[in-house]
Amino acid sequence: MRVASFNANGIRSAASKGFFSWIQAADLDVVCIQETKAQTHQLVSDPLFYPEGYHCYYHDAEKKGYSGVAIYSRKEPDAIITGMDNPIFDREGRYIEAQFGDLSIVSLYLPSGSSGEERQAFKYQCMDYFTQCLVSMGQSGRRYILCGDWNIAHKPIDLKNWKANQKTTGFLPEERAWLDKIFDELGFVDAFRLVNQEANQYTWWSYRANAWANDVGWRIDYQIISKALSDQVNDAYIYKAERFSDHAPLVISYA
Repeated sequence: MRVASFNANGIRSAASKGFFSWIQAADLDVVCIQETKAQTHQLVSDPLFYPEGYHCYYHDAEKKGYSGVAIYSRKEPDAIITGMDNPIFDREGRYIEAQFGDLSIVSLYLPSGSSGEERQAFKYQCMDYFTQCLVSMGQSGRRYILCGDWNIAHKPIDLKNWKANQKTTGFLPEERAWLDKIFDELGFVDAFRLVNQEANQYTWWSYRANAWANDVGWRIDYQIISKALSDQVNDAYIYKAERFSDHAPLVISYA
């Protein structure tokens, strides 16, 4: 099973840059998309956004042109869950889950906090609430693949200029400690790092200061998995041959 996670920063923009052609060429079984920045009614009349061979599900933000997540799956899920059962976060369209037997695949978009203190506080609020969700997931007996833009780089190896960004949202000590808790206490696993321990493995580059050309990036997109899936991670890659967004797709193959 080949699973991709991708922050599109506007699904219509990504489409114009060839994203849907890549989906077919990459032979993906599940595609988790964040930041669709569209309402479903704006997409439903265009078959491009419902690619052949996939079952497609969207969870929109109430605010137009903002946030939103989606899942495309070759196999029809047994169930689709939208939202984290919290209206404060769910109105921003940040969570959609596809269930296949005892396996859940999630497309998740956590807040960035980059626009100021108010949104950073909202980010912490979302993190606190999602911790409770993760505890419930761990106790459920289900297996999870949590794909998405988590908007946090975990360790210095995960961003180019880590020393200069220690007081920057996305690499704050509190945010990094939260990921520590997810991995060390709650028992989830960073699937990418199971098979790739190399530096310069980034999934996001600012549009400013030639960050893409100079590879000044951050690894903030993850597939975080239940420990029970650890021995099923075969390989992983970040697709950079084409640029569909300020993020690059993260693709992981599971046995």
